[in-house]
Amino acid sequence: MAPEESAEAESLLPSFERRFLAARTLRSFPWQSLEEKLRDSSGPELLLNILQKTVKHPLCVKHPPSVKYARCFLSELIRKHEAVHTEPLDELYEALAEVLMAEEPTQCHRSYLLPSGDSVTLSESTAIISHGTTGLVTWDAALYLAEWAIENPAAFAHRTVLELGSGAGLTGLAICKTCCPSTYVFSDCHSCVLEQLRGNILLNGLSLEPDTTAPERHPGHNAHDAESPRVTVAQLDWDVVTAPELATFRPDVIIAADVLYCPETVVSLVRVLQRLSACLKDQQAPDAYIAFTVRSPETCWLFTSELESLLSLVSTAKNDDEHNLL
Repeated sequence: MAPEESAEAESLLPSFERRFLAARTLRSFPWQSLEEKLRDSSGPELLLNILQKTVKHPLCVKHPPSVKYARCFLSELIRKHEAVHTEPLDELYEALAEVLMAEEPTQCHRSYLLPSGDSVTLSESTAIISHGTTGLVTWDAALYLAEWAIENPAAFAHRTVLELGSGAGLTGLAICKTCCPSTYVFSDCHSCVLEQLRGNILLNGLSLEPDTTAPERHPGHNAHDAESPRVTVAQLDWDVVTAPELATFRPDVIIAADVLYCPETVVSLVRVLQRLSACLKDQQAPDAYIAFTVRSPETCWLFTSELESLLSLVSTAKNDDEHNLL
């Protein structure tokens, strides 16, 4: 293979690596580019390198993905090889044989490579719905919000962040590792989600404060590690949490990802934001970043409408407070 062809082939490796470790859908892989490179070369080097960057990757070996996912990926890789080359590549078949002999556990892993060279690894359920909740897996809006946060670290640096509906924890862990918040509060309401969330926080090397419903900020909380945020996990039921409980968090930033999947959750979220705005009159209103996938135009419209009503209400309350002060 000519040097320029080798360089082009090597450029495929990061794409396969990132997609496989994060268990992205197989159709998102650059298969067509791979086929073109395989036709241009008679050697197996590219496929062997892809194998080392995916199934044999140290992160994957330590924290394996779903057995089904690895099997489907290797099967597709073998198909691409067989479509171009007549000689079998033993290493591919050996890797597939290992996967076929493995049992599918109820938990699998996804790993996300950060620009800093660090990574976020999550233990997740292999089922989309498990224990009556969808919060045990990572959804696309969480990935989008994490990527946006990494590109905009100043929005979170040295600030207290409250995440509503943290799920598996991707967004929060990415922010904690790249954006330097002073305090980060993960929250959810489902006990199984909270248990998995605590495990993922510890899996990624962060220290976890004692569980609490409403942590109070205090000076010197990070004396053990000045570079790490104070991390807590709170159990929050949006329908019953009170304004005083929310006030004790004193967030500078509120975030949520993929929590708006039906009208009921829209109403619940807006009520939480209303309670927060009502009890934080003595401080600047927190910034809020909400990311969600538009699955239903009606739900999207409802959220936009409710949000406009909330902003109008907050503006009116602020004007009334200023009038009273005068």
